[in-house]
Amino acid sequence: MKIGLIGFGKTGRAVASVILGNTDFCLEWVLRKTEKLENRSASEFLGLQSDDPGIIHSTENLDINSFLTENPVDFIIDFALPDTICQYGEIAAKRNIGIISAISHYADSEKKLLKTLSETTKVFWSPNITLGVNYLLFAGKFLKKIAPWVDIVVIEEHFKQKTGISGTAIKIAEALDINESEINSVRAGGMVGKHEVIFGFPYQTVRLIHESISREAFGNGVIFVAQNLSGKSKGLYNFEDILLPYFTLENQN
Repeated sequence: MKIGLIGFGKTGRAVASVILGNTDFCLEWVLRKTEKLENRSASEFLGLQSDDPGIIHSTENLDINSFLTENPVDFIIDFALPDTICQYGEIAAKRNIGIISAISHYADSEKKLLKTLSETTKVFWSPNITLGVNYLLFAGKFLKKIAPWVDIVVIEEHFKQKTGISGTAIKIAEALDINESEINSVRAGGMVGKHEVIFGFPYQTVRLIHESISREAFGNGVIFVAQNLSGKSKGLYNFEDILLPYFTLENQN
């Protein structure tokens, strides 16, 4: 499966390293804004052994229409800025290139564009594309549906310099329909990130915990999404669409 990656910051590089290490995928190219690293190989830059081209290009002097004609891929993975989708979305959709976006926040106009693009090609969007966080969200919503009266508290722990409430914690609160005041933030040391959801039942508790170890988790999420989207038709997808079939229990007679 041919992959194009847009965005080559810390997370983009971690995602590239996972794609380069998977023989079912081929990293064809990487797009980044600046001309630094232009025409270098992503695998060479990252110090990895790979036969994937993974050539880094700058968008500064690049015509995206011609570029996608000359460098076709099956999926574009987007870890760039929110408005980047406006620059390549329609052109990619016309070529039936699938779009997997991991942008944390989109404006309403950009969300509307995603929906429009999904009428022509496969579009996936998740503000957090790690498989573990989305499994936690999915399982949490199931538990809330079973016991809508249960007490729920969210605890998020991050490195000392992180400001504000974690975006993932806010997403968890929204998914479980609880107030942001039920989110407890801990800032200490250099921890990458941990989210815990506590369900308080009479005489017992259930805890769902996700802990980030490295940014490569985003790469694993991208691989999982691409594999599960490959056989699907055009449309707008999220993690629930992909995870739901895995929660269907087969009858055992």
